[in-house]
Amino acid sequence: MPTDATAPAPFRAILCHFDSYSAALNFACWPERCLLWPSALPEGAALGPVSLPRNGEAVRQAMAQALALPDSELVWAPDYDQGLQTAEGEIRVHLLRCTAFEPPAAALEAAGGVFKPISALRGYPPVELALVREVFNLIVGGAGHRA
Repeated sequence: MPTDATAPAPFRAILCHFDSYSAALNFACWPERCLLWPSALPEGAALGPVSLPRNGEAVRQAMAQALALPDSELVWAPDYDQGLQTAEGEIRVHLLRCTAFEPPAAALEAAGGVFKPISALRGYPPVELALVREVFNLIVGGAGHRA
């Protein structure tokens, strides 16, 4: 899984690609059955409010660099705002969306990941699935033009 020492922490990011032509929404899936970048959640993580700053633009830049994506092909969706409580402290989750016509499958595969639709995510951690379901509802549920 790609990491970047300059990336702001503690954070995680969900990476997705929405094809407005086919209405296909795919999510980046990382090694070890993880849906969040740059690493899996600590055990016992639970959804909850956080007081951490929203630093999605810095997270976007870190992921673009880690995946060698052009800045213009990756956007931060500030409408998505989720937090997690863990024994180690708070984690803010950001949503990043690939805007290229085709998903950057080769860049993701080079980093050990693949894109999958939500229907193929059975068996992933329940907290991560809850986060991804919210993204699905935000984008496919009629607010996709904003995310």
